[in-house]
Amino acid sequence: MIKNIVARILAVWTAIAFVGTMLIFLLPIWTAGIFGEPASTKWMIRFSRMWMALYFPLSFIKVKITGKENFKPGENYIVVCNHNSFMDVPLSSPGIPGANKTIAKIEMSRIPLFGIIYKRGAVLINRKDENSRKDSYQRMKDVLNMGIHMCIYPEGTRNKTDQPLKSFHDGAFRLSIETEKKIIPAIIRGTKEMLPTKKTLYFWPGKISMQFLEPIDPNDFNDLTALKEHVYKTMLHAYTSY
Repeated sequence: MIKNIVARILAVWTAIAFVGTMLIFLLPIWTAGIFGEPASTKWMIRFSRMWMALYFPLSFIKVKITGKENFKPGENYIVVCNHNSFMDVPLSSPGIPGANKTIAKIEMSRIPLFGIIYKRGAVLINRKDENSRKDSYQRMKDVLNMGIHMCIYPEGTRNKTDQPLKSFHDGAFRLSIETEKKIIPAIIRGTKEMLPTKKTLYFWPGKISMQFLEPIDPNDFNDLTALKEHVYKTMLHAYTSY
């Protein structure tokens, strides 16, 4: 009972901290758009790192990122992450070494002020619109062609189950095969406990982490299914054996 009350107070505080720090970086991130791509995304990510470097301590969040050495200089990758909570994107976008964009649902871009930042850092998709899905897929190819990393959550939506991972959609793996870009699996831990999907107005601070695994070359597999299954098993093993 006491923990729930404290968690609700902390939820209000972290929301205030998020909005307050966002307003500090809103203008710089918006201004980054004048540079054009890929410079716009590079500056956006720099400002996002500054933003999170301020926001995380204010919210009593400790961050640990490992495996950055798996990103080789001069190469860009498709980074696939497990998806547990709304806290995943603030961790993953600044945490990925180098400029990157995330595939994200268009509804979030309609939030006042925050939507400006969201549009800068994401390839937007309307899952109910077939044309939007096709356009977002081509835009992800364009992102990779610019030398920018593409971050994808292959589970599609937040994992609200009791299983470590949900089943994966095909998109990230088709993209890898067609562009011949290697996949770097990334394991996010701690965000589900910090911001549980089944609780409203609840936040419990602590440690969150992101672990980048070794790159996986799509050319080593016969087809999409084999690639997807290998990435799934690799991530599941890393997640459960930690």
